[in-house]
Amino acid sequence: MAVQLDARPPVVPAPRHARSNRGNRLARFDTRYSPYLYIAPFFLLFAVFGIYPLAYTFWVSLHDWDLLGVHPTFIGAQNYTQLMADPDFWHSVVNTLGIFVISTVPQLLLALWLANLLNRHLRARTGWRMAVLIPNVTSTAAVAIVFGVLFGREFGMINWLLDLVGIDAIDWKSNRFASWVAISTMVDWRWTGYNALIFLAAMQAIPRDLYESASIDGAGRARQFWSITVPLLKPTIIFAVIISTIGGLQLFTEPRLFNSGTNAIRGGPLRESQTVTMYMFENAFAPHYNFGYGSAIAWLLFALIAVVAAINVLVLRRLGGGGRKEESR
Repeated sequence: MAVQLDARPPVVPAPRHARSNRGNRLARFDTRYSPYLYIAPFFLLFAVFGIYPLAYTFWVSLHDWDLLGVHPTFIGAQNYTQLMADPDFWHSVVNTLGIFVISTVPQLLLALWLANLLNRHLRARTGWRMAVLIPNVTSTAAVAIVFGVLFGREFGMINWLLDLVGIDAIDWKSNRFASWVAISTMVDWRWTGYNALIFLAAMQAIPRDLYESASIDGAGRARQFWSITVPLLKPTIIFAVIISTIGGLQLFTEPRLFNSGTNAIRGGPLRESQTVTMYMFENAFAPHYNFGYGSAIAWLLFALIAVVAAINVLVLRRLGGGGRKEESR
């Protein structure tokens, strides 16, 4: 019986140096390009849901775009020119900035004070810290209903308390400044605890040795707070200011739900509390359906937020530069 031998040549393993070169190339490829692959999903999602809507909104703002019509007409910068001369738009800008200032300044001061209290040795500290988030997780509609009753003209509790001290009843929805105060109170009640927890997290990162040294030197709690806590919280305070600025300039839900009636989007009979986002919604959708004009309002609101954010960044850099100068000394 004949035995057939395999005529194939024997397999010779690749040289060790060739395998090491291939492994080095893969390692260099992984080191150079894998970080971009890891962060690519974020930028893809941001491009789809961020950059594209932004660019498309700008394109729409250059048209006379009636949502009920068929063919939009390109009109260039006419929407922006008309918007610059629109008194209702500037009225809404003043309302937005007024509510923003009245709500943001007390909100951050109260949050800083509340965080300082929660940072002390209290009984059931975890429970108190969780409790400050209850307003934030409460439904905005429910909050608006409650505050609408509190600030009622005839039977509101706030007017009842004012009457006890001899102050006449205030029409909180028809008076411009009073509506700012009512809406700001609603915003402060909802977001103060959220900012307090942000400040609390930053306070817990401050070394306790600094407070012990200050206490040995005779500094009281108030002096420690203003000389140690606040200076070391500057980056966190600037961050909270930026976040509050973005949210305050985009305020929509609270003033919209605070004003009831057939045309609540106007923010009152004479637009007493209509914000920029409410004015944008009024023009882009019901009752005007002018999508191009509403898109122009959205872009000017974006520009306003960008300017305020840039100012905050400059303040942050200046504070950081001051800190580096002091350290170098």
